[in-house]
Amino acid sequence: MLLAIRSEFRKFFTTRMWWGMGLAIVLSGLAFAALNGLLLTSSAMQDMGLSALSDAELARTVYTGGLQVAYVLTLAIGVLMIGSEYRHKTITGTFLATPKRVKVMLAKVVALLGIGAGYGAAALVSSFAVGAIVLNVKGYPIWPDSSIGRTLLLGLLVLGLWALIGLGIGILIPNQIVALFVAIGVAWIVEPLLTLLFSSQEWGRGLVRFFPSSATTSVLGASAQAGPGISIPTFEWWGAALVLIAYAAIMAVIGSALTVRRDVT
Repeated sequence: MLLAIRSEFRKFFTTRMWWGMGLAIVLSGLAFAALNGLLLTSSAMQDMGLSALSDAELARTVYTGGLQVAYVLTLAIGVLMIGSEYRHKTITGTFLATPKRVKVMLAKVVALLGIGAGYGAAALVSSFAVGAIVLNVKGYPIWPDSSIGRTLLLGLLVLGLWALIGLGIGILIPNQIVALFVAIGVAWIVEPLLTLLFSSQEWGRGLVRFFPSSATTSVLGASAQAGPGISIPTFEWWGAALVLIAYAAIMAVIGSALTVRRDVT
């Protein structure tokens, strides 16, 4: 099993994708931490009464802003982890080297959790470094309470789970390009539109919290709204984490089951 896991890590880190994705994740963490910090602490926001966040909510929103981009990138990594093998026909060699397909899929799951957590650490370190400077300069505490540490640790879990969701999508849609378009399109376009639509209806607001992106926001404890003046019911961080884990588990299990039975020749 260890050899299979090592093989999955080697496949990923011997390509140029790993540092390209890593650079994008770090830069997004830097940019969004600076942007959120400067915007939410600006005098204009204060004068308009739009920055009514507690110190802890402000810090969490600043430090986790870049994860809104990072989780889509780790979603793409999950798709590519299996999609590239189908596209380049290396999946046959993988299964010949490790005939037990269940072991291969378990290795991919473990590797993706590790890769997601690693990228999460890079994103959070960069965003914390910049966000802490902005908050300190603006006169706000950089570590208001212990919930900040919990949020940063949960950020590692979130990115690993989004990578597993991507793995499931990559298996369900063997065409790598189509799978990427579908995954990113749903995460960045379809889901936000459905969130806006559902949250505008009384009957739909309770359903929004079950959406993956909404669950992610609740896990991180960051401030978010579906639109001006629209309040959305949310789970506690642990409940939202269970929702996200359920998505990742369902996608990974369905995808692994299909891979075990699918003819790859």
